[in-house]
Amino acid sequence: MQKFSAVKKPTVAKSKQKGFVLYEGASVLDGAPIVVVATLETSNAKTGAMVQTWILRSDIEPHLAIKSGEDSSVCGNCPQRHNTGGACYVMTHQAPLSVYRSYKRGLYPTYSSAEHSSIMAGRALRLGAYGDPAAVPFEVFEPLVALASVHTGYTHQIAHKAFDKRYLSVCQVSADTPKQALKYQALGAKTFRVALPDDSLYDNEIECLADSKGIQCIDCGLCDGQSKNIAIVVHGQRKNNFKSNLIQTIEVA
Repeated sequence: MQKFSAVKKPTVAKSKQKGFVLYEGASVLDGAPIVVVATLETSNAKTGAMVQTWILRSDIEPHLAIKSGEDSSVCGNCPQRHNTGGACYVMTHQAPLSVYRSYKRGLYPTYSSAEHSSIMAGRALRLGAYGDPAAVPFEVFEPLVALASVHTGYTHQIAHKAFDKRYLSVCQVSADTPKQALKYQALGAKTFRVALPDDSLYDNEIECLADSKGIQCIDCGLCDGQSKNIAIVVHGQRKNNFKSNLIQTIEVA
């Protein structure tokens, strides 16, 4: 087994974000009202210039949804949710809140394939800059994935009773332990395993190329549910929460 490596991340100039409302309706996970917004520009240095999709409660600001537990409508049973003590790297009072408020101000028109598919065609697409794609009817993302040059997606919902198995064709299944990764791979999934810095890669995994080689997601595209099992060292402001939460995950896996 080889050890994880580290590469300095590139920087991307900031730009104003504009986009579309892709979906307004019930969450597949619990029936609560959600919205999916696609933003066309990003300052995300890791992903590069991908179209980012944001899966949000449509009736409550995302940081408040975390406090009340209503983020389960878009994050389901993810063990890395903030209100469960998890290590999710997304700071909902930042980009997700900005997208939500822009949506509430009516700044995003409703997406129409007849009018807007030419804008999306050939773009790289990220399913779930925040929120789990499996909270959204598969039919929303399916035609956009078909239009995309490459796409990435991740889901923690493989064990959810409402999980649409078609998402296995377009998303990596998130795993928080080696045991989970092996279990999900046996079900036919490609996994995205979050690891501790001292962990080792397994023979059927490769390290996230953004971490090992500084390659942006837009130029990689391996997290597409079809290509490789990927592992990445836990990152983000809450990364120190991962070890304690990992213990709980192992117990219930």
